[in-house]
Amino acid sequence: MNAVRRSILGTAQPGGRLLGAGDILIIIGLAVLIYALLRLAIPYPAPVIGPEINLSTSALPWYALLSLTRMAVAYFLSLSFSLVYGYVAARNQAAERVLMPILDVLQSVPILSFLPVVALSLTAILPQGLAVEMAAVVLIFTSQAWNLTFSFYQSVRTVPGDLQEAAQIFRLNWWYRLRHMELPFAALGLLWNSVMSWAGGWFFLMAAETFKVGDRDFRLPGLGSYLQKAANSGNTSAIIFGVLTLVLLVVLLDQLVWRPLLAWAEKFKIELVENDNPPTSWFFDLLGHSRLATALTSSVIVPSIRWLDARLGGPMKTETGPQDMQTSALWRRILRLGLTFLVGLAIVYGGVRATQVLTTLTLQEWGHIFVAALFTGLRVAAALIIALLWTIPVGVAIGTNPRLAQLLQPIVQILASIPATALFPIILLLLVDLPFGLNSAAILLMLLGTQWYVLFNVIAGASAMPQDLKDIASMFKIKGWARWRTLILPALFPYLITGLITAGGGAWNASIVAEYTEFNARAYSVTGLGAIISQAAASADYDLLLAGTLTMIVVVLLINRFFWRRLYRVAEEKYRMD
Repeated sequence: MNAVRRSILGTAQPGGRLLGAGDILIIIGLAVLIYALLRLAIPYPAPVIGPEINLSTSALPWYALLSLTRMAVAYFLSLSFSLVYGYVAARNQAAERVLMPILDVLQSVPILSFLPVVALSLTAILPQGLAVEMAAVVLIFTSQAWNLTFSFYQSVRTVPGDLQEAAQIFRLNWWYRLRHMELPFAALGLLWNSVMSWAGGWFFLMAAETFKVGDRDFRLPGLGSYLQKAANSGNTSAIIFGVLTLVLLVVLLDQLVWRPLLAWAEKFKIELVENDNPPTSWFFDLLGHSRLATALTSSVIVPSIRWLDARLGGPMKTETGPQDMQTSALWRRILRLGLTFLVGLAIVYGGVRATQVLTTLTLQEWGHIFVAALFTGLRVAAALIIALLWTIPVGVAIGTNPRLAQLLQPIVQILASIPATALFPIILLLLVDLPFGLNSAAILLMLLGTQWYVLFNVIAGASAMPQDLKDIASMFKIKGWARWRTLILPALFPYLITGLITAGGGAWNASIVAEYTEFNARAYSVTGLGAIISQAAASADYDLLLAGTLTMIVVVLLINRFFWRRLYRVAEEKYRMD
């Protein structure tokens, strides 16, 4: 197979233009959206009084349920979005040219700094309670959706050629291709990225449940607000019980949800030889012997799938006559032209207003922004390199050894669920007096917040490695670097690109809290784009905030276009399991 015969040192195909017309329209459209949110947020609503948080241990189950519900709603929205968006982008070249640049832009938007703006904007048009809950779900959604979408997109684009030929021979329509080929092939990657999405979502949940804007208290009852109040009041026992509740939730999800799903998804691995030591789950085995689960499957799940097969996979509808087709095409053309005109009008108006805002900045300020972007880019690169050095060996060990995975998987999930910002004061105290201490602290915080994207994708790639390839490598006594060069690294390559592209976007976002922070009534900052955005948000300098945010978006878009997109093409052409 190509995956075990080729080195990862292949050269990418030439890329496209610097920024196409579609990219420029997307950036202008996003600038318009940000400008509109800022305009809505400027007339702040009346003072808001937050909920009273009860630090009694008896309140923890209810708070845990509220936090878990917000996470679940955001996850199902993220998964639904990812399946639709990733499938359309992977299967339609015309749509891909628009959708993937949009995805590159969306994952680069520093939503953490815009949480108050989003909440205030929603409060201006919706009831306060609903607006704050929606803002929290939107924030968690942005932490979960992008890596899921990139994972599914990568899987659909790298489906083995023999499977695609079989689908063509049997004339499978889009639904049967999706259900019998593309979803099974993507299952392991989606599951491991789902684990990562939940781990990263806990951090954003904590931020969403605890934020305030001046004298407006937008806190939500949940584990995040519980832990914040416990820390502010110095209640050590409440902190311990709150953290233990979070850890308990992570462990229960691992044992009752993720481990059973990973054991079930083992059957979708593409291999000719059965794995000698497949992942196991006591809860999955328990469900397999449950009469209630069997009855639910036979009476609900199977009929539902058959109903979908009949509706989506059945014979095509009767063709309409030529006159009906012409009328339908005419109305679609009129609707498309009308929507294009309205969207174009909004983009032109908003683009002009956003340009007026951006032109208020001096050349010196723009020069400072560009220099800051360079420094932040160097820190992002350093964080990604450090992440690669440890996540590849550890991820391969976990992904290829089910016994080790059973021990380390919950530990990794717990570590990934700990908000990195909670550790930043400790990191600052240890490094602030050392040479390059603040820069090292910023890189370390970026690393703590983004390394898990790489790790979980490496675990997914190692878990999906066919057993027959591993047996062949053992039979020919391929060991050491030769085994890594011919088997492990080529098999990991598509998953590594997915992990690195989401980790890179996350590192740029994390720069907002890594490069500027206040601790012990003192501000600590380093030169960087994240520091500019944080200071602009704190001082309500909306002109600088818009300029810094758009600069970050353009930089990330260019990196994705000229670096990651080329590596994606290499993964599709050289390292698919053909």
